[in-house]
Amino acid sequence: MIETTTLSNGLRLVTEEMDGVRSACLGFWVGTGSRDEAPEQAGISHFLEHLLFKGTPGRSARSIAEAIDAVGGDMNAFTTKEYTTFYVRTLAEDLSLGVEILTDIMRDPALRPDEVDAERQVILEEVLMHLDEPSDVVQERFTEAMFPGHPLGREVLGLPEVITAVSVDDIRSFFEHHYRPGNIVVAAAGALDRPYLVDALEAAFDGGSPGGPPAREAPPGSVRRLDVTTRDSEQAHLVVGVRGPARRAPERFALSLLNHTLGGGISSRLFQTIREERGLAYSIVSDRIAFADAGALAVSVGTAPEHSRQVLDLVLAELDALAAEGVTKAELDVAKGSLRADTLLGLEDSGSRMSRIGASLLLHGEVLEADEILTRIEAVTRDEIAGIAGQLLAGERVLAAVGPFDEGELGELV
Repeated sequence: MIETTTLSNGLRLVTEEMDGVRSACLGFWVGTGSRDEAPEQAGISHFLEHLLFKGTPGRSARSIAEAIDAVGGDMNAFTTKEYTTFYVRTLAEDLSLGVEILTDIMRDPALRPDEVDAERQVILEEVLMHLDEPSDVVQERFTEAMFPGHPLGREVLGLPEVITAVSVDDIRSFFEHHYRPGNIVVAAAGALDRPYLVDALEAAFDGGSPGGPPAREAPPGSVRRLDVTTRDSEQAHLVVGVRGPARRAPERFALSLLNHTLGGGISSRLFQTIREERGLAYSIVSDRIAFADAGALAVSVGTAPEHSRQVLDLVLAELDALAAEGVTKAELDVAKGSLRADTLLGLEDSGSRMSRIGASLLLHGEVLEADEILTRIEAVTRDEIAGIAGQLLAGERVLAAVGPFDEGELGELV
C-alpha cells in the first residue's frame, strides 16, 4: 500500500510496503536542479551532489563508505535539470543506518574546503570526459537549440569556469536556500517500519524554515532550428525533434505510446527501417523529454557521415507519416503491451518502487497506483494519438549534429 504524508516540518513522505522482500530503499528527492541555477552558478547543483557524500562534521567520506559497505548496501545520487536525488538501499534490518547517514548529510554537510577543492578537480575531469564524447555533446547541443537562452538548455554538469571559481560559501548558500524540507520528498519502499521513518524524519528536520520549491519561468516558444558542431570523427551523431507538452499534460500517455511506435522499441518504425532493413545505424531511439513547463520528442542516431543525409531523410519521412496518418491498430496494441510490461516490471524490487513513488510525488504531485496507470494507457485511442501526432510532428523541427560536416550540408533538411 502506498501512503503519503506531509510531516510537521514540511517534508513530504511517501512509502510503499512490499511483502516477501528483505530489502528496503530510501531516497531524498530535492526539487532543485540545473535549471534553478543562475548563470554564474552553472553546475553548482551537480557539484553539491558530489560534496554531500564527502561527509558531515561527525562523519568522514571514508566512514560513510565503510559503514554502507559493511552491510552490503548501495548508496548513490544523481542530478537532473529539475531535481537531485540521493538514495540508499540495504537489507531491511540495516535501513536505520541508511536513514541516519542520509538525514545527516542532507541536514548538515561538512563542505570542508580541502575536500571541495579535491572534488572540484574530479568534476572538471567529468566535464572534459563528457566533452570528448560526441554522443553526449549532440544531446547537449540539441537541448540548447530546443530551449535557446533558457536554463533548461544548459548542461547539468555546468561550465568549467564556474566549477573552477565557485567558492565554499557559494555552495553552502545554495544548499541552505534549496535543501529545505518544503522542497524535499522522501520516498521509501520495501520491508519498512513506517512509524520509525516518520519519527526519525520529524526529529532530524525539527526547527527552521520549511522553505519551498524554487520559482521558475517557462521557456519561450522559439527554437534554433539547426546546430552543427564540426568534428573530425568516424561517425556522425544526430538528434532531430520537436517541442512537446509539459510533464503533467493529460496527453502524456498518448505521447508515450506514439513515442514507442516511432522509436521506443525494437519493433518501432525507425529501428526496423533504419537498422533492420537498411543497416544504416547500430542504434536509433526516440525519447519523450518532459519538464515541468515544457517538453520535446527527440530522435537520436549515430551513423557513418556519408549516410547522414539518407538517415535524416528516413527519420523525417517517418515523422511526416505519423503526423499525417497516426498509428495502426497493430502498432497501438504492441505499444500498449510494451508499456504495460514496463510498468509492471518496474515493480519488481524496492529500488525501482522507491524511484517510482518518489519521482511521482515530486514531479506530478501525486502517486498513481500501477493499476490506474495501466487503465489510462489502455484507454488511449488511435484518434487521440493521431491528434497529438498531427499537432506535434508537423511543427517546427530542430536538428543538432556533431560530425565532419558544416551547416550548409544539413541546413535545408530542417
